[in-house]
Amino acid sequence: MEQKPRLPDEDEASESGIAAEAAGLDALYGHLPALEIIALSAEKLFEGGVGAVSSFGADSAVLLHLIAKVDRHLPIVFLDTGKHFLETLDYRDALVADFGLTDIRVVSPDEAALARVDPSGKLHETDTDACCDVRKVEPMARGVAPFKAWFTGRKRFQASTRAQLPVFEAVGSRIRVNPLAHWTTADQADYMRTHRLRANPLVAYGYLSIGCFPCTQPVQPGEDARSGRWAGHAKTECGIHLSGLEKSLTDASL
Repeated sequence: MEQKPRLPDEDEASESGIAAEAAGLDALYGHLPALEIIALSAEKLFEGGVGAVSSFGADSAVLLHLIAKVDRHLPIVFLDTGKHFLETLDYRDALVADFGLTDIRVVSPDEAALARVDPSGKLHETDTDACCDVRKVEPMARGVAPFKAWFTGRKRFQASTRAQLPVFEAVGSRIRVNPLAHWTTADQADYMRTHRLRANPLVAYGYLSIGCFPCTQPVQPGEDARSGRWAGHAKTECGIHLSGLEKSLTDASL
């Protein structure tokens, strides 16, 4: 029997319920240590329906190491935009081997959409938002679609726009979990050093937040970690961490 299509008000009610659920989870568990948050989410709260997203960038090793402690078979979604630094791709493969991760799911931009929206591959030079939409937002929405919830490595210290970042937050009909939200730069450095984790080689050259190579540059002294992304533009987020992520699945322009 065909499932009855959901009406707009039903969708709104569902998203409202998810928002309340996320707020409740944040109040109950947001204060827990990162490892406990990951274990609780994977083994109880979202059992069988949780994954993680990783850019394999500057700060990625910590979250992946913690996840591997809980379940190295947890799905890890990697977004291959087609514009990554070669160092990032090599680092991805190295960390997967280091931690014994077994389920890396690579998502890529839709080829037909790229041919229509960015046939020259130079869209980033004229419209960074449109480039991120087709290369990052829509593919990532597909990547997290199978899950009830997913982990990210975002932290409050990374940028002023993340200063109030909750541990559990609603994104449409799903919940995004940020186990490291309250970590500091010192926490990050201490964990990396204690566990002798491999660093992304680009960090040594001042790349403290690493995205696509055309739109990433080294961070200047005194600036926040994400200041090297889209330098010279008002843009601070690509869109994959914003609330409208799921809407890209039905956006006809992509």
